[in-house]
Amino acid sequence: MNQPRHCPAVLIAAPASGQGKTTVTAALARLHHNLGRKVRVFKCGPDFLDPMIHERASGAPVYQLDMWMVGEQESRRLLWEAAGEADLILIEGVMGLFDGTPSSADLARHFGVPVLAVIDGTAMAQTFGALALGLARYQADLPFAGVLANRVGTVRHAQLLEGSLTEGLRWYGALSRETGIELPSRHLGLVQASELNDLDLRLDAAAAALASSCEVALPPPVEFAAPELIEAQPLLTGVRIAVARDEAFAFTYGASLDLLRAMGAQLHFFSPIHDRVLPDADSLYLPGGYPELHHQALSQNSAMLQAIRAHHAAGKPLLAECGGMLYLLDSLTDVEGTRAELLGLLQGDAVMQKRLAALALQTVELPEGVLRGHTYHHSLTSTPWQPIARGLSPNGGRGAEAVYRQGRMTASYVHFYFPSNPAAVAALFAPDRQAGMAGDHGSNVGAGLPAIGP
Repeated sequence: MNQPRHCPAVLIAAPASGQGKTTVTAALARLHHNLGRKVRVFKCGPDFLDPMIHERASGAPVYQLDMWMVGEQESRRLLWEAAGEADLILIEGVMGLFDGTPSSADLARHFGVPVLAVIDGTAMAQTFGALALGLARYQADLPFAGVLANRVGTVRHAQLLEGSLTEGLRWYGALSRETGIELPSRHLGLVQASELNDLDLRLDAAAAALASSCEVALPPPVEFAAPELIEAQPLLTGVRIAVARDEAFAFTYGASLDLLRAMGAQLHFFSPIHDRVLPDADSLYLPGGYPELHHQALSQNSAMLQAIRAHHAAGKPLLAECGGMLYLLDSLTDVEGTRAELLGLLQGDAVMQKRLAALALQTVELPEGVLRGHTYHHSLTSTPWQPIARGLSPNGGRGAEAVYRQGRMTASYVHFYFPSNPAAVAALFAPDRQAGMAGDHGSNVGAGLPAIGP
């Protein structure tokens, strides 16, 4: 019987998005990492960009925690395993502390992890204390560690904010609004870690700024109960899967790739931008990313386009998610109106929008089984193909993303979380699956559909 494990832990949350949770979490991770401590960072909810930053800051893999998409048991396992090796566990929340169902507060309460509230102190003085008190007392059973002020102007400003705290709320320190600390963003969120040449300098600067204004002692330990451990079945033994990974395609869940390996798959990474040859593989995985920023380069790599077309023509499995699906289309047009012709395996065209087109958790019932995931995109796509399924948002959101299929090719805006149904994922990638199984609609060419998205 596995025993509970204990490890210092906090969940970094905020009153709303944009308060600087990621910067503070990364700064804390780098601060303790630089002190020689083993730090494990997790991210609440679906997100690909923040974990890239946290992996660089902590030097360790970053996984998602979520009571719906990941599930209670899998979240418990991830925390319990981290507690067995880490000196400190940091969990970055999502949106505002109480926003969403389930929320970051729900996760904190369920696992007994104290909340460290990050509040943007810009243009604020005593009201800071009122906001902090509201976060701490809004739910009586919420474990609360204290408050950290972000984007503080001067030492005097920080003193005013600290002095506004009442009822024994703990002050964790302050982070200034120095431009060299903030992490740059673009339309889908933060800029990818691999694109920031000065990321380590930013992280070290943020860590040093925190060290000069807050305690560096570890928080009290949290007890993490032992989970029910279930071994992955060897459903993909020996299956070679080519996985796109470069500047255009980088949105993969670490837990999803771990599952493929645990089921026996061999993963071979390649670049649709730079490589001319597709790895010798049984199956192909095109995850999401930023193809709209590299669509001209993708279009000009004719050798790779032909290799992927040949893979599909040979009847081999191909799963494309969000940006990967855009790559399959006839064309993609960016926000400046520049159009590039792409693979042409999925009939239709996509056009980038300046505003968000869809954001929602998704559950999708495929012929292989039910998978959970999420959708988040700024493009709209038109295609005459009939979907074999549509997503359903558990929160009643507007997202109802279509899933398209032709032969062994499956494409959707949905980013699937593979551990939500390992058997279904194995069926999607296994080369010996019967092509005529229920729900395989051949070409899916049919009546026209409206543009995908709201």
